[in-house]
Amino acid sequence: MAENIALKHDGSELKAATGVLEAPVAAAGTASTGRPASSYGAQPHDPSKPAVKRQIVCFSFYKVMPEWRRLPEEEKAAHRAAFVEVLTKWNKPGEFVSLTYSTIGTRGDVDMCVWSIGYGVDELNQMRSELMRTPLGGYLNSPHNFLAMTKRSQYQIDRPDESEGEGRGAIRPGGQKYIFIYPFWKTRPWYLLPAPERKRLMDEHIRIGLMYPRVKLNTTYSFGIDDQEFVVAFETNFPEDFLDLVQQLRETEISMFTLQDTPIFSCVRVTPAEMLNRLG
Repeated sequence: MAENIALKHDGSELKAATGVLEAPVAAAGTASTGRPASSYGAQPHDPSKPAVKRQIVCFSFYKVMPEWRRLPEEEKAAHRAAFVEVLTKWNKPGEFVSLTYSTIGTRGDVDMCVWSIGYGVDELNQMRSELMRTPLGGYLNSPHNFLAMTKRSQYQIDRPDESEGEGRGAIRPGGQKYIFIYPFWKTRPWYLLPAPERKRLMDEHIRIGLMYPRVKLNTTYSFGIDDQEFVVAFETNFPEDFLDLVQQLRETEISMFTLQDTPIFSCVRVTPAEMLNRLG
C-alpha cells in the first residue's frame, strides 16, 4: 500500500522550494468541508524551479511508566511543562516541525506519538535527546520508532493537482483529526516484476485510492535507514473511509505482494499540552 500517493495539504503548508515549513500545533477540529485531502500520483518536477530538498521524517511512539501517574499532580504538571517547552523550542519554521497525537485507548503498548519532519538526522537526534532529558523523559519507554525520508514516486497518474508542483520531495501535514500509521514491506518478487507489470498493478491500486478523496496518504521511504521499507501515514477526519479503503485494497491483485503492514497505530491529533494531559 506504499509507493503510490502524493500529498496534498489541508490547513497547513510546507513550501520546500523556498525552505518554508509550517504546521499548525493546534488540535484538528471537526470534519472539513473543503477540497478533498488526498491525491494519488504526482506531477513531474518543474526543471525551471529549484530542486526540492528531501526531508527526514520520524514517528516516535512513547509509553509512560505507571510510576509517573502516581506522582503528585504538581510534579506531573512541571514535567508536562518541560516536555512541551522542548517541543515548542524545536518548532522552527522552514527547518523542523512536530505534530502530536494521543493513542490512549487505541493501542495498549503506546500512549502518544510525536511526528517530526525536518531536513537532518542530527537535528532529529538532538531534539529527541532533549525530550528524553526532561523529567518526563525519565518515565518514558519508546516501543516503536520509525525513521524515513521523502522521495519522488515512480508511479504517476494523468490528473493535475495544483498543490503538487514540487512532486514527492516534501510532506505537507494536514489538519485532519486522525492519523493511521504503520510500517510496510513488499515481497522480494515484487521488485523483480517487469516495470509494465508493476505499473498495471499500481494502476488498480491508485484507482481505488481515488475513490476515497477524504483520506490523505503520506508515503515515506526507509530503505537502508530503518528496518521497514516504507512508512505510511493516512490522515483523515473520517475513520470509516480509511477502514473501507483498506478493506477494498485487500481485494486487489497487488495485495499479494504485501509482506507485512503491521503494527498499525490509530492516533488522535491533539496539541502537545493535551497529549500530555491525556496521559493521566
